[in-house]
Amino acid sequence: MVTEQTSSSGSETTSDCRRIDYKLKRQDSTKTLLIKSEQLLRIEEHDFALRPGFGGAAIPVGIDVQVESIDSISEVNMDFTMTLYLRHYWKDERLAFPSRNNLSRTFDSRLVKKIWVPDVFFVHSKRSFIHDTTMENIMLRVYPDGNILYSVRVTVTALCSMDFSSFPLDTQNCSLELESYAYNENDLMLYWKNGNDSLRTDEIVLSQFFIEHFHASSGLAFYSSTGWYNRLFINFILRRHIFFFMLQTYFPTMLMVVLSWVSFWIDRRAVPARVSLGITTVLTMSTIITGVSSSMPQVSYVKAVDIYLWTSFLFVFLSVIEYAAVNYCTTLEEMRKMKKGKIPSTFNASQAMAFDGCFHDNDIELTPFSRIAPTLTSDPLTTPAQTPDVRPAEGTRLRRQRSVRENVDLLVSNSYMIDSYSRLAFPLSYLLFNTIYWSLYS
Repeated sequence: MVTEQTSSSGSETTSDCRRIDYKLKRQDSTKTLLIKSEQLLRIEEHDFALRPGFGGAAIPVGIDVQVESIDSISEVNMDFTMTLYLRHYWKDERLAFPSRNNLSRTFDSRLVKKIWVPDVFFVHSKRSFIHDTTMENIMLRVYPDGNILYSVRVTVTALCSMDFSSFPLDTQNCSLELESYAYNENDLMLYWKNGNDSLRTDEIVLSQFFIEHFHASSGLAFYSSTGWYNRLFINFILRRHIFFFMLQTYFPTMLMVVLSWVSFWIDRRAVPARVSLGITTVLTMSTIITGVSSSMPQVSYVKAVDIYLWTSFLFVFLSVIEYAAVNYCTTLEEMRKMKKGKIPSTFNASQAMAFDGCFHDNDIELTPFSRIAPTLTSDPLTTPAQTPDVRPAEGTRLRRQRSVRENVDLLVSNSYMIDSYSRLAFPLSYLLFNTIYWSLYS
């Protein structure tokens, strides 16, 4: 008896489960075996090669975009890579279906290939693809009244015409443009579905840029052979972070320029020290300039960083030229003294020139000339005793201006003054240049 009751109760439970499963199938029309999706949407009854309302007014297609990320921005290639969710909204009455609860139906990419969808493409795109892991990232949602939502997740690399005249203190304006490829404004009207709210962004953080503003806009594009087309724009403004370039370019350049000024405090007779310091700073500046140029496109105009680097290179180069002038003037000065003075018989010229190739006054015994009192008369026969005592009138002062040649002779005879002037002139000039530069480009 117990066995019979158990078996009978088990059969009743099984039949109840079948009834519940059958009810669920009846409630969820997607699981019915009688009506397939193609039959419900009557796909076989229509020609979906033609747009909805063919021959009538242009079909409106609303667009909204959610930017997921900006993957990269390349100055060399002048492009950017963006990943976004692109959603299309339109109405196709051919896909309307009866529904008691007015619920929509969602499909994947397999049904998309059987119906008409807008042929939106990205203008000026270099590469683009729809993500396909684990399946193609495509969603199609059909409402009973024929309204359709078509969403794809796509990554696109597009052109961005950048202006590097203020690089790296620049701000770039880039845009991603959407347009129908085959249908002009008479057949398809693209528009932002919710105006400026149609463009949404996640929190995007870039390594070299700060995104100042995202905004949507629209316009028309004209092609001579096919006519006018609606075009949508995703505009964004990028402001470059300067701190990276301060560490990698500007600070090393400033240090090299300051290091070149150290030679002004080194003895002008220490040729190896000053020449090696000058050459080292020049070569380092050349390396910095080469490194910056290799990471930039070969543009035909001058960039802000080029002005700073080449001006700094000029300061470093002039410090080397300054020592060449000091060394030349020192050589002339010592050669003049050597000609006027008396060279002792024990003087060894090779030892005196072994250090830097110049004769020095501490190695030579110089016989000073006797001073000749200046005369105010032009008569060479007049002796100093016969010269009349001519004094200027009280309250006047006589000043004789030196000629250019006398100034040059004075500078040659006092070559150390070049270093003294350079210690002040070079830093002040570089400080003035930095003040003008940063005030113009900041």
